[in-house]
Amino acid sequence: MAKTIIEGVAGLDRLVGRELGVTSWRTLRFEDIVRFADATGDRQWIHVDRERIARESPFGVPVAHGYFSLSTIAALFFEIVEVRGVSMVVNYGLNRVRWPTPLKEGASYRLRLTLLEAKPSGGGHDALLLATIEIEGEAKPGCVAEVVFRFLWT
Repeated sequence: MAKTIIEGVAGLDRLVGRELGVTSWRTLRFEDIVRFADATGDRQWIHVDRERIARESPFGVPVAHGYFSLSTIAALFFEIVEVRGVSMVVNYGLNRVRWPTPLKEGASYRLRLTLLEAKPSGGGHDALLLATIEIEGEAKPGCVAEVVFRFLWT
């Protein structure tokens, strides 16, 4: 799928209210879950203890941390969007985050982005995006978040 091009402030403003696109599907691997657990220090058994998961977990397989799916949004953003005439794009914050369905090992997931709002702020523009981590075959997403990215123009 072709990237959505954001060409300066005018290009950002033109895209308000539009879906920016979706990424390709990715498969969640156990190694991804473990690396995230190691990086954050959150090694709760539902993520990394296969034997206990088999005995006690209602999910039957390891599940990603909610913050794993949230953190993928920033990385996957640039698979969907190409920004021109900007010195940088930074994560500025979150308004709302929910994790309706666990993202399980072996599941395929992708990011869908919609630009809800853009407004001048802090020497640039704040873009409010609806970011949804969809899980193939699931009725509900793994993560739904209103994220704010700040675009700092050159």
